[in-house]
Amino acid sequence: MASVDLKNISKSYGALGVIHDISLAVGDGEFIALVGPSGCGKSTLLRMIAGLEEITEGEILIGGKVVNGMTPRERNIAMVFQSYALYPHMTVAENMGFNLKLAGHSKDVITQRVAEAARMLDLGKLLDRKPSQLSGGQRQRVAMGRAVVRNPAVFLFDEPLSNLDAKLRVQMRSEIKTLHQKVRTTSVYVTHDQIEAMTLADRVVVLNQGRIEQQGTPIDLYKTPANLFVAAFIGSPAMNLIEGVVDGEGDEPAARLKDGTAIRISKNRKVTRGQSITIGLRPEHIGSVNGGDVALSGRTILVEPTGAQTHVIFEVAGEQLTAVVDGEQAVGLNSSFSASVHHERVHVFDRASGIAL
Repeated sequence: MASVDLKNISKSYGALGVIHDISLAVGDGEFIALVGPSGCGKSTLLRMIAGLEEITEGEILIGGKVVNGMTPRERNIAMVFQSYALYPHMTVAENMGFNLKLAGHSKDVITQRVAEAARMLDLGKLLDRKPSQLSGGQRQRVAMGRAVVRNPAVFLFDEPLSNLDAKLRVQMRSEIKTLHQKVRTTSVYVTHDQIEAMTLADRVVVLNQGRIEQQGTPIDLYKTPANLFVAAFIGSPAMNLIEGVVDGEGDEPAARLKDGTAIRISKNRKVTRGQSITIGLRPEHIGSVNGGDVALSGRTILVEPTGAQTHVIFEVAGEQLTAVVDGEQAVGLNSSFSASVHHERVHVFDRASGIAL
């Protein structure tokens, strides 16, 4: 195992800059996720760690050693891609042990390591099968097993679950997390799926346009987003964002919406009267009127039952808000929907800069 340190990393393709002065420290045995929208630079950053992309500026250290000039093999990393890249003419065991064979390991060592990885990933009964005889989830486990047998210093995952259906994604998330808990190898995981990032990682790094917007534990990003981008990106369903103006100061500040609705905000927010703000309301924090101290009311325009919960989209001040309510609560389409949010759960952002207040 080894730490990974990025120091002032930049990447440009000619005049086009895609990574801008990123510094990031990944601790020995830590699992971090790089998350962000398509084109934010997360896969490019991962490929630079792997040695598959050249660095324009900065240094990458693995285990305290600068690896800028090293080949991917010399960096002692293992990478798992979204495509399984299995050899179709080889068995599962042969696929898993192929890199060890190329490295000159003995047959006994290869057999031992393959058996150990197969036990971890529940592949023992599949070792004699060809890839064409496996399901998508089984193929992905083989691809992971091929990485595990090498005992790398660092695991790199590049959206490994994007080709799987929803049920398999959930199953494979659990298997990847269980695998990390067993081997405790330093891992960097790239995904555009924030749920995937938050369920897997010790720490999540949110990227946007080649820069780090915020990094922290999943609960930190959820509870205290640093800006509007992180607030909108983290959470499912997405946070409701609605514009207002600060009305009131001291112990009872409020956000006044354009229809006159007043939403109380915490007195700990650094706001001034007349300031243009954006307030953020998590759908799961919008509850029944009796559950908080801020009344919201509007016409219901969409009701989406999901079983245990129901998503209710309703209009307030000309904006559409989403609330998550108990699945047994009856909500009618085009009816008046009333709800509330406790003032301590109202997020506040400066409208001009997008920074959390």
